[in-house]
Amino acid sequence: MSVLSGKKIILGVTGGIAAYKTAHLVRLFIKAGAQVRIVMTPASKDFITPLTLSTLSKNPVVSEFYSEEEENELWNNHVELGLWADLMIIAPATANSLSKMANGNCDNLLIATYLSAKCPVYFAPAMDLDMYKHPSTLDSFSKLNKFGNIMIPAEKGELASGLSGEGRMAEPENIVAFIEADILEKLPLKGKKVLVTAGPTHEAIDPVRFIGNHSSGKMGFDIANELANNGAEVILVSGPTHLNVSNSSIELIRVKSAEEMYNVCHNHFDNVDVAIAAAAVADYRPKNVASQKIKKNDAAFIIELEKTKDILASLGEKKKNQFLIGFALETENEIEHAKQKIQKKNLDLIVLNSLNDKGAGFGYPTNKVTFIDNKGKIEPMDLKSKEEVALDIVTKLIQHYNA
Repeated sequence: MSVLSGKKIILGVTGGIAAYKTAHLVRLFIKAGAQVRIVMTPASKDFITPLTLSTLSKNPVVSEFYSEEEENELWNNHVELGLWADLMIIAPATANSLSKMANGNCDNLLIATYLSAKCPVYFAPAMDLDMYKHPSTLDSFSKLNKFGNIMIPAEKGELASGLSGEGRMAEPENIVAFIEADILEKLPLKGKKVLVTAGPTHEAIDPVRFIGNHSSGKMGFDIANELANNGAEVILVSGPTHLNVSNSSIELIRVKSAEEMYNVCHNHFDNVDVAIAAAAVADYRPKNVASQKIKKNDAAFIIELEKTKDILASLGEKKKNQFLIGFALETENEIEHAKQKIQKKNLDLIVLNSLNDKGAGFGYPTNKVTFIDNKGKIEPMDLKSKEEVALDIVTKLIQHYNA
């Protein structure tokens, strides 16, 4: 999955011949999973039609401050556009538009949107080689870089003038690759490796029956996805669940039993920076597993159980510099029991769930958690979606590394 998936992108198109390439660029952004809204300068419409770009982006294209629709004048709100976007890309960026951006010459909707944008802004210059090297253009580059804007360098090749040299707008594939690489490099968990456990475990009674629980695994999968979105390399060890992953930064290892999960976690723990134990591991397993399906003969059936290995506690004993996060699902004396687990299992942070809270625990799309750290700080959170809880957990991790 591309790092652009789910991103809201404004594509600014200015009046250069390279504008024809924006049709392909829009398709690549959409294919990467982004939402795209397009702002054109009036001059750019001489090179590519708004109809083409609106069809590809599945959004109306705007180019004027006011547009007429059924005899009503509508204001195209540049402030709303600027606040909506996660990223703004101006491609092609002509010498004229770059000068306006650098000097705040706000005479069209695109420049007004640029000046209102609160997000990272990328620009892909496109002009003839002499224009590209002109002192005024170089001054624009310098000013925009000082503003924090990010230049996607022009490429060398055949130009519209017939000359060959530097000034050709980067190809759409290269623009997308540049932006993806730049975003990944700046993500807060770049270079961190994280082990996450998720889901239930199934402890066999016989070949067809098992002891398990109602965990869906969603919490662990959401945590893994949020970690990957923030640049981490994730090893996700999951018990039986129907869930899957699409992010290439997540390695999914499927297991069934607590013993299998224990072994996989210990095989990887020494090589990770963080471990987050979100799995609902069975505390007990049948002491003897029947090799054949047990027949229903007697009125009563007794299974002798034995304890499974405590994965989280064993990782706590083994940890060196790893940041270790555990989960606690409690029904009584929640805070007291969670604090005991922090000490007993050598945790840095515990995420407490209470089955007494409506909408929390197994089988819900929501969760209500309380964070407790190893210094005793208690932070109760509101009822949220599990995706939002995952974001809160990852935010705690980012805060730890930024402290």
